[in-house]
Amino acid sequence: MNLQYRIDLLLRLGEYILSDDEEWRLAKEKAGQENGWFIPEFVDQASINIARAFLQKEVLGKWSTKYQLSSLNKTPKNIGVVMAGNIPLVGFHDWLCIFISGHKANVKPSIRDQVLIEHLAGKLENWEPLAKIHTQFSAMLKGCDAYIATGSNNSSRYFEYYFGKYPHIIRRNRTSVAVLTGEETNDELEKLADDVYLYFGLGCRNVTKIYTPAHYDFVPLLSAFKKYNWLADHHKYKNNYDYNLALHLLNKKYYMTNGSILLVEEPSVFSPISQLNYEYYDNKQELVLSLRSREDLQSIIGMNLVPFGQGQSPAIDEYADGVDTLAFVASL
Repeated sequence: MNLQYRIDLLLRLGEYILSDDEEWRLAKEKAGQENGWFIPEFVDQASINIARAFLQKEVLGKWSTKYQLSSLNKTPKNIGVVMAGNIPLVGFHDWLCIFISGHKANVKPSIRDQVLIEHLAGKLENWEPLAKIHTQFSAMLKGCDAYIATGSNNSSRYFEYYFGKYPHIIRRNRTSVAVLTGEETNDELEKLADDVYLYFGLGCRNVTKIYTPAHYDFVPLLSAFKKYNWLADHHKYKNNYDYNLALHLLNKKYYMTNGSILLVEEPSVFSPISQLNYEYYDNKQELVLSLRSREDLQSIIGMNLVPFGQGQSPAIDEYADGVDTLAFVASL
């Protein structure tokens, strides 16, 4: 399949994702049944973002042109992909980079998120049997020419051990933060709520900590965050909320809440589900400079930074960990 044909298939896939096709609807339902965190609202959010931000004619055209991808990849490599499963279709972009470049993806999906990616790859194969050559699913990845692996700081050590001698991209724990000034509008605070609450805060682009000036008024923020109070009715999320609340009560730890999230002053940029850490700062410019030097941050949200509400809506060339995935696979 030449480049244009692969792009045409991807465009068709985008249309399918945005459709109300019964097979697609059943696949999304099955994904939710197998992973309690994959509620319909968030599965739709993730898949629609992919279709609208990635699988568009102009987007794919400019993207492939930028990297000067050849029309036909005459020496396709076999690239092993270890996918995460924290949010729906989180590994789709890695697969997309491999597919559009004409290489072959040997995918080990997360047990928490295998239904959707396998279904979409199966649809491509139904439309074009040759697509099967470009995507295989395996329980173990052996004999690949290169590897892309996403996991925790702990699992990354194993990835380094097994894949280190091959060309590779290995991703570790990352999260995102927001820097507030106190001058944000209610609309901006509601968009920040999306950055915090979407996918229950499980993504590396989710904001898990905010930085505020001294004497910051948290009341408008907690009020704006009430748009997601319905998450408190979700049993898995509520269990986490109740557990963390109990810990703070037992430890007599100061906290603030609107009923669906706990605001706690903590130095760590990582926070447990249902909790948002905060810390005061003195100088915004110095703070942002220090945050940009950290390797455990994916995005910094705020005025003149990543816009509020855009944390979970990356463009096709906004790569995880800042490592250009398409440049990597195109260079093999």
